[in-house]
Formats: sequence, structure tokens, C-alpha cells
Amino acid sequence: MPDMMQQTDGDENASPLLFGRVLDGKGGGRPIDWEAALSWQPDAPGEVLWMHLDRTRPGIAEWLEHGLGIPEPTAELLTSDETRPRAFREGDALVATLRGINFNPGAEPEDMVSMQLWSNGTRLITLRRDPLQTPRDTLAEIDIGNGPRDAGALVTSLTEYMVSRMNRSIIDMNDHIDLLEDADPGENIGFMLEKIASIRRNCLALQRHMGPQHEALEIISRGAPEWFEDHDRREIAETIDRLRRFLDDINISKESAVVLQDEMRARAAARSDRTNYLLTIIAAIFLPLGFVTGLLGINVGGIPGQNYGHAFWIVVGVCAAAILMQTYLFWKWKWL
Repeated sequence: MPDMMQQTDGDENASPLLFGRVLDGKGGGRPIDWEAALSWQPDAPGEVLWMHLDRTRPGIAEWLEHGLGIPEPTAELLTSDETRPRAFREGDALVATLRGINFNPGAEPEDMVSMQLWSNGTRLITLRRDPLQTPRDTLAEIDIGNGPRDAGALVTSLTEYMVSRMNRSIIDMNDHIDLLEDADPGENIGFMLEKIASIRRNCLALQRHMGPQHEALEIISRGAPEWFEDHDRREIAETIDRLRRFLDDINISKESAVVLQDEMRARAAARSDRTNYLLTIIAAIFLPLGFVTGLLGINVGGIPGQNYGHAFWIVVGVCAAAILMQTYLFWKWKWL
């Protein structure tokens, strides 16, 4: 079914509803528009209203507070830019802020996007600021009749898709590390070090953002209201285990990047030391020659052999012999 898109970015007076569905309790759902959603009441047992909203639209906080009876601090939390992952129970309602990886064009993995969530078991409201694919994945399942059947399953579906998408970013980072490990640095050590530093920053950002999400999911699993059934808690537990594995993978990627970075720096330092060493050897070879040419080039009369016709070639021969002798000695001393 087509999405019930209710807004355009350029229309400030458009409704905040990005799409809405009324779950039928059998895995499917029917679209609902903004006006109908405002006055919606269940027509049959098991129906659940899901509204996905743009929280940047004017009046959202007021509607949450006065239209749904959500306490003012919670309404402000659901519409604020404070997006640190958290979750808590408020009466018979579940409130959560979750984060996902930003796969929008031009975004970096560490640019996280957030989704706020509120549900009382009959209604589920999700809110976002920037485009987020996770709700669309769940929506696609509903539209083909294979989606969540109740509010608890809807929450678990959203969290599962949000966490599973981390795997794509982790695989991309590991692929980049593998390519850098197999590459010949050549003259591109600086570029490679910059790439490794970027990977390390991404790993640190993911750990910093996704660590609190692990705690938020633990709170949902332990402290969700009664409408969040046992099978939903088991699904959340599976998602928590997956998130824990992803965090472990991120830590391994970060450590691999550190090892690779140290190796690249060691190579760069070794190359620099080798260059300095060769320059030192060359300077040592030509130092006596410089002394001889400087001595013979002084502007003082009476230099021995100055009137001898082959004096120049004799000096050249002496210099060549000195070079050969130095080269032999440096080789014998294993300096070369």
C-alpha cells in the first residue's frame, strides 16, 4: 500500500504525520491520515494505532501533552534534540529514545539519527527529526501482511531493525581495514594514516553512542509495562545480545585500526631513518673531498705542484682513491 504522506518539507502548515497505520492484530494494517488519527478509537480487539511523526513540526509537544495526556516533561523529551538513548516506564506507558546509524547521503557513520518512542499498548507514537529508514522497514512488513501484531511486537521490530543496521557499517569499516592492511603504502602513507584515523573516530563514536542504547534496551526488557509480553521481552533480549556482539566487533575494529596505524607510523619512521642514514653516509664520503678542494682552492700562492702540468689529474686521482677507500671501509664496517 502507498504511504500516507502528509507533509512536504516546504509547507510549514502541513500535518506532522509522515505515515500512519492501524494494526489489525494479524500482521497487517490499514493506512490512516492525520485527521482520522486524531479521533481514532479501536474498532476491534487487538487494533493498535501507529503514528510516525516529524517532531520538528510546530505544535507537536502541545498535541502530545493535551491530545494524548502525556506529562509536559515527557512531551518535551519526545520533541527535544536531547537524543542520548534512554528508556523508562511512565505509568502504563513506555518512553524511549533510540539511535540509529545515519545512512542518508553525505552522512558519516558517526552521524547518528534518533527516534523517540511513546506507547501505552494501544497507541504507539514514533518521532524523528532526520530521515530514518528503520520505521520504513517495519512499515513494509505491515503492508505485505507480515508485520508486528501488537504494540509490543512493533517496539521489538523497530529496535531490531535499528540495531541490525549497525552491521552494515561495521562490515564497511572492517573491509576498509582489510584493504589498508593488504595495500602497499608506497608514497601514500599520509593518506592511509588519515583513513585509519577516520576509522578510529567512527569506532569511538559508535561505541559512545551505542553503549547507552544497550542500557536503554535492558530497561525496556526489564521494566516495560504489562502489555509488553514475555515473547516481546525475549525478542528484546535477542536484540540486546546482537548489540553486544556488534559493540565487541567495533572494539575489535578499533584495536585493529590502532595496530595498523602503529605499523604505518613505524614504516614511515623507518623510511625516514633510512633516508637520513643514507644522507649521512653521503656526507661522510664527500667530507674529505670537500676538505681537499677547499684547501687547494685557497687564494694563497706557493701551492705545491701548481706549475706541474698534470697536477689537476693527480688531485682527481687522489680524491677517487679516497672515495674508494672510504667506500671499502664503510662496507667492511657494515655501514653500507
